[in-house]
Amino acid sequence: MSNTSDSEPENLTRKLNDLSLNPTTTSTTTTPPNNTPQQQPYHHHHAAAGGGLFGFGDFGAQQGQGYQPYEEELLPPPPPPPPDFIMGGGDQQGIVAFDVTSKFRAAAGVTALELGELVKDGFFSLFESVGALEIMDPKMDSGCLAPGESLDEDYDVTRVLSPGEVIGIIDQMFCLEMAWYQGYPLSQTLLTNVYIDRMLEPEPMVLGDADFIRRKAVGEGETMHVVLRAYCLGVVKCCWYINDRIKFEHYYEEEDFVTNTYHRSLLDSFELNEINEELMAARRLVHSVRHTIGDQLAQALGFRLELRTAFLRAIELSVLRSNPDSLSLPWTQMEAVWEMIYKSRHLGTPVPEAFSTKIQRRLASTMPPRPIVKLSTEETYKHFKKLFADGIDVLNVLNYHDSQSLLQNFVMTFQSQKPQPLVYIRTLLQSFLFKDMIILGKLSIRHVIDDDLSLVVLPASKLLDPANDLVEAPHHWRFALAHQMETFRQRAAQSYLDIFRAFCQNRCRIRRTLCHSIQDWETVQLDAEQIDQLLQHQIEETPLVYPPTGDGGGGVGPTYSLPLSSWAYLYKLRLMEWIVQLGFELEIYAPDELGGMYWYLSELARSRARLVDRISFFTKHREAGQQAASPSAGQEAAFNQSRQYLYQTSLDAAITWEMADALSNLYAALGRLGLVVAPPRPYSTDEMRYDVRMKPFAAIGMPELPSWEVYKAATDRRQVETGRLLDDASLSLEQASRGLEVMERLSEKDSFSVGCFERWVGGVKGQTVAVDRAAVVVEVLKRRLEERGEDKKGGKELGLKVEIGKAVEGGHEWWVVPTIEEIDEA
Repeated sequence: MSNTSDSEPENLTRKLNDLSLNPTTTSTTTTPPNNTPQQQPYHHHHAAAGGGLFGFGDFGAQQGQGYQPYEEELLPPPPPPPPDFIMGGGDQQGIVAFDVTSKFRAAAGVTALELGELVKDGFFSLFESVGALEIMDPKMDSGCLAPGESLDEDYDVTRVLSPGEVIGIIDQMFCLEMAWYQGYPLSQTLLTNVYIDRMLEPEPMVLGDADFIRRKAVGEGETMHVVLRAYCLGVVKCCWYINDRIKFEHYYEEEDFVTNTYHRSLLDSFELNEINEELMAARRLVHSVRHTIGDQLAQALGFRLELRTAFLRAIELSVLRSNPDSLSLPWTQMEAVWEMIYKSRHLGTPVPEAFSTKIQRRLASTMPPRPIVKLSTEETYKHFKKLFADGIDVLNVLNYHDSQSLLQNFVMTFQSQKPQPLVYIRTLLQSFLFKDMIILGKLSIRHVIDDDLSLVVLPASKLLDPANDLVEAPHHWRFALAHQMETFRQRAAQSYLDIFRAFCQNRCRIRRTLCHSIQDWETVQLDAEQIDQLLQHQIEETPLVYPPTGDGGGGVGPTYSLPLSSWAYLYKLRLMEWIVQLGFELEIYAPDELGGMYWYLSELARSRARLVDRISFFTKHREAGQQAASPSAGQEAAFNQSRQYLYQTSLDAAITWEMADALSNLYAALGRLGLVVAPPRPYSTDEMRYDVRMKPFAAIGMPELPSWEVYKAATDRRQVETGRLLDDASLSLEQASRGLEVMERLSEKDSFSVGCFERWVGGVKGQTVAVDRAAVVVEVLKRRLEERGEDKKGGKELGLKVEIGKAVEGGHEWWVVPTIEEIDEA
């Protein structure tokens, strides 16, 4: 390593200039005012000096050219370095400040800057400007301190805590924990706790170091510290398990949940049994001092430690996916203990200083400081109670009965609860369904798809016969069936599972995901048609005339059953209906658009009903053929179950189209009477909005999207009188009411709602409430039209006030029924 001082280049330059042999050239070193020699590039002086030393400096003079300076020497000398600034005085006075306010104002006046204009230097980037805005802004600068404020929190974690204070701190941690479950970051929730911060920073290498009082043995006078430490250990370990579970499932960061831990280790290197031992030791300690602190306080502390132990046990058992009755025991225990905790909340003494936003300054985060999220005790109680109830309920998905009970009822009704289950429960449901690509921990994807095909289109069919897989002869018809069916399963499996996964998301994401899924199902349907054509030759299927002549259709010629494409088409129609229905639930459509969207929903439901009728026709024909061949008990059960499903889904389609027809006519009448008025939209037209609403369905070939002209004529119905519209709405509501009465009488098995029958019945009753409310609105309108005539328009002339908002209380989110109120003429 060289020890040459920094002044050597200047000294060498000076010597070389003195030795120059060129008499016409003088090399002068400019010295700054502070007597500091000017530093020039070393290679430049070396080259100049070299010419004089070796006698080449005379060559230019002999040619009459003289010395040609380098380009660097033509540049102005660099400015001198700033003077040294010595705090507290000295020989130098330091940097002199000048007031440039007047110069800036003069410059602004000369350029005539208007209000709002900005002069920006080209090298002043956006990053620098944002950084400048953060400086000394309390909302953006985490280091900005108020007068008298310290940088770090001043709370002393070693101070003696009373039992009431420990209860108060734990109860506040409950509120912060629930806020984290709801999607707020750890930096605004649990990591604002001073005790947890001291426990995790620096990162503990052994469990004994995971303490907010480091390098100190626990003595007799620190009982409450032991209790609080054990609880904090349990909370942090729960957070790690839940965070890890959510990260491995499908969720949306910042929208559903924030998994960022800000480079803090959540005790991931320690085993669960170690944490449980600490919790059990703390419970024994509380029990031993119950005579000192009192039975009431000891029970309150014990309940809180017991809840944390049960929570860890529930998380540990959730990976088993075995017997739901045994898995539900910790959740049931938490449900009971939580009630006791809520009743003992008055024993706690709040310690707000144990939580500080100053801890955010030490977290690995680019976010500005944010306040602590504070949920009330009542809100926390309700959310935890719902969490434990959903934890018990979600385990019922492990009781597999049939594919339709799993998808169309359990997953859908579970996710449609209000409020929706927390993201941890939703990811737990995903884990039960998809972990290791084994459905519910015991079923293959093929098993579930074959069950669904058998239930919907292929009951007791040779296409699903397991014996086909045992044939290895390539020219055998069974080998061909097995090959074609496996090709179809591989093509449809991902699309089929994506429906389950989509319904495990939040409601907005469900609709957005389904809008993409229907295009995939369009492709599945086209592929299924090709496979159907190959299979119908292998099984030598006989085409039939559909619809039958006796049904008044006259038939359109012989046609094949096309079971696989019919199955795909049925799911595509269901997805399209769900997209429209979720649009009502999420309030996507404006009030003046509701009538048109309900008309389109009725068209989709009619298409589904026609498709189910076609499937039923071919299923009955196959069943008649099986009866002639003396079917087995299993085959008869398969046909009975398929027949019941087709009846139930046909009934559901009929109810949907009748209710949609009724609301479409009702909103058409309200618009015609001036009770629903479209707001001014200067930047759009009705046709443009129609294109936007129907964009998800534009690429679908069947059913074909109606044109704007057809849609407009069908929703306005100008050729029909207003009274007739209301009469049609009344008739449709009557039909829907009869269908709902039949639906309510279905059993758990017949309704394909095994494991979720209560929620399914609640949905049916909600639709019944919507039908009854809509019937009341229709009757009020009909009576008022009879009294005042159809020529009256507007609320004042008709004496009516209509409000359109969310679904009626006790009703169904998919049926937006307006509320109507009769007002005085004055």
